[in-house]
Amino acid sequence: QVQLVESGGGFVQPGGSLRLSCTASGNIGSTNAMGWYRQAPGKERELVARITSGGSTNYADSVKGRFTISRDNAKNTVYLQMNSVKPEDTAVYYCFVQTYYSGTYYGPYWGQGTQVFVSS
Repeated sequence: QVQLVESGGGFVQPGGSLRLSCTASGNIGSTNAMGWYRQAPGKERELVARITSGGSTNYADSVKGRFTISRDNAKNTVYLQMNSVKPEDTAVYYCFVQTYYSGTYYGPYWGQGTQVFVSS
C-alpha cells in the first residue's frame, strides 16, 4: 500500500519562502511521477507542480519562476521550494504519486495535505 507523508507547511509572510517535503513508502516502482496539488477555500484542487522520476517537470502558470519542484529518487521524496509567496498561495497542499506500468500512469495516491498560510 502506498503512503505519503508531508511536512513543511505553516505560516509565511508575503515575499517569504517555505519548503514542503513529501516521502512516499510502499511499492511505487522506480518509474513514477510525484508532485503537488493545492486547494484553496472555495476553489477546486489545482496542479501546482509535477516531476517524473526522469526529472521532467511541469508547473502551473501561477507559480512558474517562484516555485521549484525537485526529488530524491533514492529517498522517494519530493520537495517544493516556494519562494516569493503571495497571499493567493494560501491553500492546503497535497502531495501525490502516480505509479507507472507498461506505458500508463496509475493513481494518483494522495497525502493527507499540509496547510500553507501566506499573510502579513
